[in-house]
Amino acid sequence: MSKITKTGSAAKIKIDSFDDLFGGSTVQEIGAEQIISAPLTDLYEFKDHPFKVVDDEKMEETTESIRLYGVLVPGIARPRASGGYELIAGHRRKRGSELAKKTEMPIIVRNYTDDEATIIMVDSNIQREDILPSEKAKAYKMKYEAMKHQGKKSGKNTLDEVGEAAGENAKKVQRYIWLSRLSDELLDMVDKKKIGFSQGVDISFLSEEAQQWVQVILEEQSCNVSMVQSGKLKEYGKKGELTLPMVRLIMTEEKPKERKVTLKADKISKYFEEDCSSEEIENIIIQLLDEWKNRQ
Repeated sequence: MSKITKTGSAAKIKIDSFDDLFGGSTVQEIGAEQIISAPLTDLYEFKDHPFKVVDDEKMEETTESIRLYGVLVPGIARPRASGGYELIAGHRRKRGSELAKKTEMPIIVRNYTDDEATIIMVDSNIQREDILPSEKAKAYKMKYEAMKHQGKKSGKNTLDEVGEAAGENAKKVQRYIWLSRLSDELLDMVDKKKIGFSQGVDISFLSEEAQQWVQVILEEQSCNVSMVQSGKLKEYGKKGELTLPMVRLIMTEEKPKERKVTLKADKISKYFEEDCSSEEIENIIIQLLDEWKNRQ
């Protein structure tokens, strides 16, 4: 397995490192580019920005810091044809400035293309610790599409590059991109842990209509989805045999009593890559057991 670095694809776009993006002596010596103090009213959100800006405890800390010291690290923006600037990085800083009753914010203005701006926007946010599954899913999809527009071929290497800023491999990135196909309502359920990540990936293979059926039944029955159930939904959906009554039957079938088996990490760690989550390890073990059973 190739080693995944955390420099990010943004570092390869007309800049040498994130130091160029977020301050340091390089920024102070920029000639052709502009560093300006822009009115907050002139700063517009990045189109389809996947990361939520929430007025939470961390935003309170950001606001207090800006109130005391101002915005220490300039945002990054590009000029809009209709006037003002489109923020690429700095949405939280803008919100913190608003809450701190500031009227302006320092930004670095650069003429990035749509694809360059998308890659930088994703890489400058993806390493945060509090990212929701829906945010990461939409962000990875946007970055993947941008890289394809730049001539990157579809495949493992490109997927690895999509996830390198967050240290995630091609397999994990692909699953997030599949997850992005869920409706906003189902993605919200994944964020709130009403639907497991792996179950959400299975359901993402269903048509929009079938996803609506799943959503309605989940809300009606106040139930959850097991891996067995999501697997059945995916299987019947791929065959084109899924109907609303069948979804209801699958979703409301009695779940078998749960039996727990604990495997010590030191006994199985050599079989799995370090970035495999507990859920992924469980799914792989179940898949191997199914294959073993079918051979008996």
